[in-house]
Amino acid sequence: MVRMSAEERRESVIRAAMSEFARGGYYGTSTEVIAKRVGVSQPYLFRLFPGKKAIFLAAAERCLDDTRRTFEAASEGLRGEEALHSMADAYTRVIAEEPERLLMQMQLYVAVAAAEQAGDHELGEAVRAGWMRLWDTVHLPLGADMGETTTFLAHGMLINCLVAMGFPPQHRVWEGLYPSAQVKGRLEH
Repeated sequence: MVRMSAEERRESVIRAAMSEFARGGYYGTSTEVIAKRVGVSQPYLFRLFPGKKAIFLAAAERCLDDTRRTFEAASEGLRGEEALHSMADAYTRVIAEEPERLLMQMQLYVAVAAAEQAGDHELGEAVRAGWMRLWDTVHLPLGADMGETTTFLAHGMLINCLVAMGFPPQHRVWEGLYPSAQVKGRLEH
């Protein structure tokens, strides 16, 4: 059996943490569950990450970076409306195929709100920085137009909420979205 390097093990912790936090949230997920899923002890987990918050921050950063890379790849070489529809199509495909990514996004927003209310701003600062990288990634392909960027991201958040609430693809709430952002035929319920 080949031993994993610390970096490979760290990577497996981030993937496992994304899955566990997606389901249980920051406050409802124990480091013990994450360690068990990866097949390591909690003390080893804490050699890779200094604590639960660091694990959550790594998972949150990965989630936002994965979404940013989805938009980058979809908009490569495109501008304006072509970029918009390509990014919308790519994103709705991702959340249909990788529901844990959507759930992790929703959980990180809840965790930030709770942390901010408790006076802990570290989590919010990190997530806001990741969100701004995401903003910048879609802003240029959309012609650096503030209104287009805001509308695109607002539609994305609406899609997140509709999918998270379980609206079926044929429901009328989807009809007002860009055709490329509609989930019709993509989600299996």
